[in-house]
Amino acid sequence: MKKVLFLYTETAPYFMACVERAVKDHGVEVHIVRWPVNEEAPFDLKPVDGITVHARDSFNAASLRRFANNLRPDIILASGWVDKTYLQVCRDARKRGTPTVMCSDTAWRGGLRQWAAVGMGRLWLHRTFSHAWVTGEAQAMYASFLGFPRRRVKTGFYAADLDHFAPLANRFGAAKAARFPHRFLCVARYIPAKGHQYLVETFAELCDAGQAGDWELWCIGTGELHPMAHSHPRIKHLGFVQADEVWRYMEQSGVFILPSLYEPWGVVVHEHAAAGFPLLLSDAVGARHRFLEEGRNGHCFIAGDKESLRKTFGKVIATPDGELLAMGRRSAELALGWGPGQWAATLMELITSGDE
Repeated sequence: MKKVLFLYTETAPYFMACVERAVKDHGVEVHIVRWPVNEEAPFDLKPVDGITVHARDSFNAASLRRFANNLRPDIILASGWVDKTYLQVCRDARKRGTPTVMCSDTAWRGGLRQWAAVGMGRLWLHRTFSHAWVTGEAQAMYASFLGFPRRRVKTGFYAADLDHFAPLANRFGAAKAARFPHRFLCVARYIPAKGHQYLVETFAELCDAGQAGDWELWCIGTGELHPMAHSHPRIKHLGFVQADEVWRYMEQSGVFILPSLYEPWGVVVHEHAAAGFPLLLSDAVGARHRFLEEGRNGHCFIAGDKESLRKTFGKVIATPDGELLAMGRRSAELALGWGPGQWAATLMELITSGDE
């Protein structure tokens, strides 16, 4: 039985679905060390046979290194390089010839800070990680600049729980065909990077100008900006909703929107595409490169630009319901190209590749 050790920051349901698939499909034993639960995303994660979760704050540097050395995993995967003790654990394993994988969703943007990180990272990353597993091509470019040979870089580190979301497309299909819900749905934390403020202001202005038809906007999430959320009769702020309850609001909504000012990837895009939603995404959302085909299953707008967003809202409001349904079907087709099964297979490829 292969042993897998994840040194993680935040765990989420989609990540656990991928890990569970690896256990079921390949019989691996998984250990996850994770930071305390984020108050802005307090997901309830159910225990799964074959997966043991350890609290990061139950270890100090020495005890975590001892734990990993005694476990002798066949591979270690770490969330970026934010935790220095995680890096020490990876260096220990690298010396033993164990594959160590840097997992990242940070896209290459070419700023001064990233060039500085490249300069510093090349001095030590090769002693810490043998491989990189990232979300998309922009992230793979960053890994290459950091010195990872392209053959040691995998993409697709994030994947939606297709077993949970894909059936919703058919489940909601008949009702939406009979009466398409004229509601935009945004699922995101209420933090500045997600762009809630200009989203709700733009939609409220559209409504007040009589240009929104009978459409509404529903927002799911919580965070520092939630108490200050803009109020309007046709905008609902629903707060945090557990992953297994979100479907209740998805069933009543028609079009998914993510207005982020900064979004390296966005698994929530994959989830709603799988569930058959047309997509409205800002050009800051990394997942649009994989799951959005302009005009075929949604539209892209300029992040932070209210006029661009207003025009995009207008396009959707003017689109016949039948065309919106067809867009949703195309989203579902695109979403099925990647999921936990492929994710688990990639994990096994990394284990068998060894520390080349």
